[in-house]
Amino acid sequence: MCRSLAELPEEPCLNVFLQLDSASLCSLDAVCRLTRSINNSSIGPWRELGKVLFNGVEIEREGVFEAVARRCSKNNRLAAPIDWKGRYLKFRRDLPTFRHPFSGRVITTIDNPDEVVYCKCMVRKCCENDQAAMKTGAGVYIEVAVLGNPDNVSVALIDFEAGGHSSVTFSPDTGAVIRERKIQEVPRKVEGAYVQPLPALPNKNGGFKGSVGIYVLAGHLAFLRKRSVEDESQDGSTAAEIWESTGFVTDLSWAEGQCITPCLAFRDEGAYHVRMVRVGSDPPLALGKPPAKYDEGRWTGLDWEAEGEDNDDGE
Repeated sequence: MCRSLAELPEEPCLNVFLQLDSASLCSLDAVCRLTRSINNSSIGPWRELGKVLFNGVEIEREGVFEAVARRCSKNNRLAAPIDWKGRYLKFRRDLPTFRHPFSGRVITTIDNPDEVVYCKCMVRKCCENDQAAMKTGAGVYIEVAVLGNPDNVSVALIDFEAGGHSSVTFSPDTGAVIRERKIQEVPRKVEGAYVQPLPALPNKNGGFKGSVGIYVLAGHLAFLRKRSVEDESQDGSTAAEIWESTGFVTDLSWAEGQCITPCLAFRDEGAYHVRMVRVGSDPPLALGKPPAKYDEGRWTGLDWEAEGEDNDDGE
C-alpha cells in the first residue's frame, strides 16, 4: 500500500485524508511511515482537524491550537517540524480538566468555603469563523456533571485574568443568571443584576445533582441544566432527564481582554463529586440564533456593598 501511495501525487492523498476523523487518522498512521508523515505535515489533516475542533478555545499557558506555528513565524526562524498529532492529543486531553491545585477531570473534596475552581479551557470572545459558527450553531460547549453535592455548585465565566472585574454566573438550583462587576475593592462594592430564565428547583437535602452546560456562540452566552433522575419534583414524581436552557441571555461585551475563563463556584466545603464531561462545539439542545438585541429590562438590580469589614488601616 505504501508503495502505491508513494506513486500518487500528494494532493489527492491529502484531499482524501482531510475527510477522516481522529479515529480513522490514527488507523491510517499505523499503516506506514509515509501516511504518518502526510497526516502530520503542516498542511496535513491533524493540523486541520485541530484547527476546526478547537476553534474558539485556548489552553492555559498554551494559547490557541495553532499558537506554536504562529510563534515560529513571528520569530522568523526555522524550527523542528511541529508534532500536530501530539498537539491535537494534548488539547483533547487537557481541555476538559481543572487547573492546579485541582488536577484532572474530577473534584471530590472542597476544603474551603467560597472556593473557586478554574478550568484549563479558556473561551475566546471572537473566533476566526464566527460567521460560519452562527450558521451551523457550532460554538464552544462545556459540560460538567454534578454527581455529589452537599451544598451548592454554580458555573461562571470571568474576565479577571485579563485585568477585568466582571463575571456571569448560572445557578442550576435557582435557575438564575447573575452578572456582577466589582467597582471598588475596599470597602468591597459590587454592581450586579440577575435574570430568572429557568424556574427554581425544589429544595431537598443536598444541592443540585445532574449536568450543567456553558454554551458560547459567536460572542453570545447561554447556560443549560439537566436534573438527575434521582431528583424529585414537588409532587413526588421522579424528574425525567430533560435538558433545559436559559436561552441566550447576554453577549460577551462585558468582558475585558480576548478570553474569558470558565470556573466552578462552591459555596461550602465538603465532599463533592463533580466531573468535567467534555469541551466540544455542539450543545445537547438546539438553541437557535442569538437575539439581535438583548432586553435589559429583564434584569433586576442586585448591587451590594460590604459592611463591617476592616480596611487597610485596620479601622
